[in-house]
Amino acid sequence: MEEKGYIYFMTNRTHNVLYIGVTNSLKRRIAEHSEGRGSMFTSRYKCHKLVDFEIFPTIEQAIVREKQLKHFKREWKNQLVETINPEWLDLSESVITDPDKL
Repeated sequence: MEEKGYIYFMTNRTHNVLYIGVTNSLKRRIAEHSEGRGSMFTSRYKCHKLVDFEIFPTIEQAIVREKQLKHFKREWKNQLVETINPEWLDLSESVITDPDKL
């Protein structure tokens, strides 16, 4: 059985940095980022705020989407986040504590 895949958007307190990642376990990856064990980029720029994510049936599909999103202009990425999360609220806590989110 194939694992699900997730792409996710992390930002910092001022929303001037946006990181897009891919994982097969969103809960684990968000916990790693919040503990400073995410990526060097998110640690350096203090991107600890989850503002959007997408779920895919397979990790391969998530990887394809991540590559697509990385080519988007920043304005388009912002619009994508604001469609789901107009106030750029941190979704980390709800993803970690609410299993129905995933």
